[in-house]
Amino acid sequence: MENEFRKFLSRYESKVVSLSEKLSIAYFDATISGKKEDYALAADLQFQLSKIYSDKDDFALLNSFKKSNDIQDPFLKRQLELIYNDYASNQFDEKLMEKIINLSTRVEEKFSTFRVNLSGRELTDNQIDELLIQSTDSGELENAWTASKEIGKVVVDDVIKLVEMRNESAQMLGFPDYYEMSLTLSEQNTQDMETLFDELDNMTRGAYEILKNEIDEYLSKRFAVPQNKLMPWHYQDRFFQQGPKIYKVDLDSYFKDRNIVELTKSFYNNTGLDIDDLIKKSDLFEKEGKYQHAYCTNINRQGDIRVVCNIKPNARWMSTMLHEFGHAAYDKFADQSLPWELRTHAHIFTTEAIAMYFGRFTSNAQWLRSMLNISSGEADKIAVDCFNSFRLEQLVFSRWAQVLFRFEKSMYANPGQDLNKLWWDLVEKYQMLTKPEGRNEPDWASKIHVALYPAYYHNYMLGELLASQINYCLLKNIVPGGKYNFSDNRHVGTFLKNNIFKYGASLKWNELIKKATGDNLSPKYYAMQILGEK
Repeated sequence: MENEFRKFLSRYESKVVSLSEKLSIAYFDATISGKKEDYALAADLQFQLSKIYSDKDDFALLNSFKKSNDIQDPFLKRQLELIYNDYASNQFDEKLMEKIINLSTRVEEKFSTFRVNLSGRELTDNQIDELLIQSTDSGELENAWTASKEIGKVVVDDVIKLVEMRNESAQMLGFPDYYEMSLTLSEQNTQDMETLFDELDNMTRGAYEILKNEIDEYLSKRFAVPQNKLMPWHYQDRFFQQGPKIYKVDLDSYFKDRNIVELTKSFYNNTGLDIDDLIKKSDLFEKEGKYQHAYCTNINRQGDIRVVCNIKPNARWMSTMLHEFGHAAYDKFADQSLPWELRTHAHIFTTEAIAMYFGRFTSNAQWLRSMLNISSGEADKIAVDCFNSFRLEQLVFSRWAQVLFRFEKSMYANPGQDLNKLWWDLVEKYQMLTKPEGRNEPDWASKIHVALYPAYYHNYMLGELLASQINYCLLKNIVPGGKYNFSDNRHVGTFLKNNIFKYGASLKWNELIKKATGDNLSPKYYAMQILGEK
């Protein structure tokens, strides 16, 4: 049976490997150019790849391999598990599959090319973000925030169609809805996730309430608005997924005249994770029509790994660069002798954990001292505010993640409900923001992840939990005393390469975490780092 599966793998790779590479390149090109024809090519290649995974005869063969329990070689068994799940999620009507891919592509194109129109001026996402942070004019902020939500109206009908079609595909496969299917086939469990997010809610609610009051006191003075009159546009972010700058330390000032790309290269190289070759293949600055967010893509699982960013010299983009090249380093240093199917990360949230671990350093005073050569006196002076800024970011994000997790889960369970109301009910409950009076717009649809990356967002929060667990492990075993020398910390890179990266996807995520850190995934390390709990 193992020999038969090896023959299947040979046929499988002959079809999938080359096509996957072509698709990755086409998608990368489309997000850089914003051209319809480039997106059309990516959609066509995606459909071709999905057709391979929808093959009924192949799936029947995979089913027989799985049921036989005769595949015992660890690498073969792991490949079977992953390939089976990929095929299982595509065993539905081919015409429906094509409709989903084509509509998703059109929606992505709309997001990529959308620019906010504010009083006759077209603004990029970066410009809107800057305005929300810098302006103290409540009227101007309201107009900018409201205009940034207009993309929701543009895509909402398509997004609801996508939700319904995704549900239809899941129900063809015996699942109640797409959300349930996605988690199950990615080796997660919706009930486990709900339990975990309930635990996080209980863990963070009290600290967040205190912090939210501190934020509101600051913003009330900044805008000369009573605390009970503060509105979502006062919080310096379109979704309040990042915290406002309420502490004295101005992290942006440290990067105003810095080369973000060179800092990223220097840091990773110092860590023993050379990324020079990856930087050269990436596209890192704004262009007309270009995708306005950031991502990392592993083109061929043979070293061609690229990052897309829209860099500005500020703390946010410094953090984003460290984040995205965390993904890149994980993929680069997977053992290249592994089979193609296993030459990637263990799970989407394990690579998010690495990205988040590195992205956090932007608000670390020791990191700023080492990388930017600020004086020890200045580093000591800003250390408390740096940690408070980090803590604020984490608490604010954890509450935002609650909204996304619960909204998506409920939306897929019942897409016909009043989604506008559901969204604001969750925002008010978990983020404690006030809904603008009389507002009834599809603000939820303006979040690109809801439209295009379904059943994904909870993995960001899992990544934060694991990042704290990895941090604890490193401080305890690799850099005792909690002080990194960022000019020479290759022991950190060595640990990550030897204990996480090299295994690729050969281990299940829970097995990898236990092996690397000595414990199962647990929120207790997040509580220790963020809340100071033992």
